[in-house]
Amino acid sequence: MVDPHKNISLYLQVKDILVKRIQEKVWAPNTLIPTEQELMEEFNVSRTTLRQAISILVQDGLLEKRQGKGTIVKSQLLTGNGRLKGFAEEATDKGLTPNSKLLRVEFKNDLYHEKSMLNIPEDEEVLVIERIRFADHVPIAIERTCWPAHIGKLFKDQDLDSAKFYEILENNDIILKRAQEKISAINATLFEADLLGIRGGEAMLERERLSFGLDDKPIEFSTMKFRSDKYHYNIELTR
Repeated sequence: MVDPHKNISLYLQVKDILVKRIQEKVWAPNTLIPTEQELMEEFNVSRTTLRQAISILVQDGLLEKRQGKGTIVKSQLLTGNGRLKGFAEEATDKGLTPNSKLLRVEFKNDLYHEKSMLNIPEDEEVLVIERIRFADHVPIAIERTCWPAHIGKLFKDQDLDSAKFYEILENNDIILKRAQEKISAINATLFEADLLGIRGGEAMLERERLSFGLDDKPIEFSTMKFRSDKYHYNIELTR
């Protein structure tokens, strides 16, 4: 709870408590949080202090003030931000619970474009894993990852409905150094729309990623097709 003797401003303490309640789903998305008066009494703080805390969360996109209604918890969009993270990490950062549904896993020998991207010999197989990715049980994206056979073998005995690929790599001393990405606008096929619960032809974002290890050799070639109403991509530009 709020402690006036801490060397942290009261409004920041209140802000941290509110964030934790949002992340832990004490207040569900699209529901009203308690009134200002109720929160002032609970935390024993002034209206100014409380409003400072709430204002930060409004700016951060966690809360939204609605005229005549009050303050609601916003449904969170997943956000790509130019950091080399997996879907599970991005979802967790937003306070969402990630999970997956496995569609296909197999070693293939005829994926010549993928072999070219991964810079592997023509006679080497590629492991293909396709999954639907969910956040809080809402389908967000269709994921297709391709791995050289020697990397793919690490995933062979894993539960691919819950596996976190980057975590498995790191546990096997394989560290990702960098990645190249291409973002495109596409339209959902009827098959993709059915998997994601959207309309056929609806706008989607496609992210193509080629990831490299510390030795600058390709490790992963992946394609993610995101619902555009549940995911956006932020990039900070400097000059």
